[in-house]
Amino acid sequence: MQVERQADATSFLQRAGDFLLEREAEHNLILGLSGSLRTNPRLYGEDPYFAVVVDGDRTVGAAMRTPPHNLILSEIDDEDALEPIADDVRSVYESLPGVIGARETVARFVRLWEERTGAHGRVGIRQRIYRAAEASLPSGVSGEIRAYDEGDRALVLEWMDAFVAEALPEAPPENAEEWLDRNLANPDSGIDLWVDEGKSVSFGGFGGLTPNGIRIGPVYTPPELRRRGYATALVAEMTRMLLEGGRRFCFLFTDLANTTSNSIYQRVGYEPVTDVDLWSFA
Repeated sequence: MQVERQADATSFLQRAGDFLLEREAEHNLILGLSGSLRTNPRLYGEDPYFAVVVDGDRTVGAAMRTPPHNLILSEIDDEDALEPIADDVRSVYESLPGVIGARETVARFVRLWEERTGAHGRVGIRQRIYRAAEASLPSGVSGEIRAYDEGDRALVLEWMDAFVAEALPEAPPENAEEWLDRNLANPDSGIDLWVDEGKSVSFGGFGGLTPNGIRIGPVYTPPELRRRGYATALVAEMTRMLLEGGRRFCFLFTDLANTTSNSIYQRVGYEPVTDVDLWSFA
């Protein structure tokens, strides 16, 4: 069993693409990021890391990172693949801010990383990946969807900062302006808002194009406007529009601690696929 380091996203997808596509929903984050990096290799400023683990002719795992962000682990088909991944990542990086992957897999990687670096890992967010192949639109929700325009910039930046403060255990490496500008510059990404009586009440982003799907998120409604169905209606309409636009699937991540979101998205067509954990290192 050995690690094959890949020079760029194109060679990574050539080597691991079939393996990743067999579980497209589980790998939507890796597929979406590597697809973007294929056309814009320095999208995040630094050279990305790509690795594929093979056992003879069989691919058993993969990993990627876009510094300064977290390491992302694929599904791992052989637990023995984690040792060479940890060794190879350690040969490139002295430290990691965190790692995300399937629950049991990422927990084993964390132990290996702790042994190699002395870092201490802790679970930041327990998440669930969902997939939808159709959208069921809710009834009785006041308002309608509309696309982002430049007049929404200040509000979306404010809401993105609020989303990060509420939903993420630690601030991401990029700020809200960097996230927004990157989203708007990508022709495969976008932002929609739910508007009720002329007032914007919720927003959602989409991007991370995969061969057959696309990821929705983040989604945010201010606390004083919640429990009115705005986010549910927005996600349902976004999902419908993206599916009608040619995507076979839409994906999204939820925080398992948020029982509301895990319930409402299932009502509009999303089915749970797998659980993933985001760990942080100190």
